[in-house]
Amino acid sequence: MGAGHDHGHSHGPPPGTSGTAAAAYRGRLRIALGITLTVLVAEIVGSALTGSLALLADAGHMATDAVGVGMALVAIHFANRPPGGRRTYGYARAEILAALLNCLLLLGVGGFILFEAIKRLASPTEVPGGTTVVFGLVGVVANLISLALLMRGQKESLNVRGAFLEVLSDALGSLAVVISALVIMATGWTQADPVASLLIGLMIVPRTLKLLREALDVLLEAAPKNVDMAEIRSHIMALPGVVDLHDLHVWTITSGMPVLSAHVVVDHATLDSAGHEKMLHDLQGCLGEHFDVEHCTFQLEPGGHAEHEARLCH
Repeated sequence: MGAGHDHGHSHGPPPGTSGTAAAAYRGRLRIALGITLTVLVAEIVGSALTGSLALLADAGHMATDAVGVGMALVAIHFANRPPGGRRTYGYARAEILAALLNCLLLLGVGGFILFEAIKRLASPTEVPGGTTVVFGLVGVVANLISLALLMRGQKESLNVRGAFLEVLSDALGSLAVVISALVIMATGWTQADPVASLLIGLMIVPRTLKLLREALDVLLEAAPKNVDMAEIRSHIMALPGVVDLHDLHVWTITSGMPVLSAHVVVDHATLDSAGHEKMLHDLQGCLGEHFDVEHCTFQLEPGGHAEHEARLCH
């Protein structure tokens, strides 16, 4: 390391060596997957018996939910593998890629449901309300159990949040199935079934677009939404001896793993009196106290060093 340069790291484990945010919820995801597959089979049987498009739509969404949760579990497995020679962050990004694939699947299912619902509105089909209610209630109860299992994890992991949102829209979809079946029983209005299907499709798409935007932000290495870059800059610049700050970057490797790097310019007198170790300790303490960042890397530079580097580069 050249004179005037130093790298400081947070005292926490480096990215890729600790469990990701979703890993703690692996068991709950497995239970949710089992529940989802059970309800999927039940709704396919129910749709075959009743001819209900709403049940079939919800079963299609359940299938996507099952694939999504399965991919989440596979992603957790890869994300917690240790880093290697070329993959210095390990496979942590696998979780975000799984969330992205979930989005694409959900958008496809949502579009299919909307298309079929519009067709059924023009040509409604007779649907036995009583049997449809029973299968719809099975879906509601099962999804509520899965939601309870994933409630906490969805606040900590994009991957778990993707599964949670899928289960949530499944629960609302199952509820729509029940309501449409009750309407058919009470009024004989058979178009209630495609209307419920339409609502299911409309519930899927907006939530999916929100998750897609968050996943893309991670892949594009945008600053986490709960991190105020101006505030971080202000805190660092307020430290005694710091005269400038450049190349400040904050991004997310995967859910629960934010990373920061910065070049901090310190005046010569402070570096000579306090030393690099004291400055790094102060920087880490400042960020650790005010911001939740998993891993920090600082390069300390004496005043005028940036101009020296610029001349070397040219």
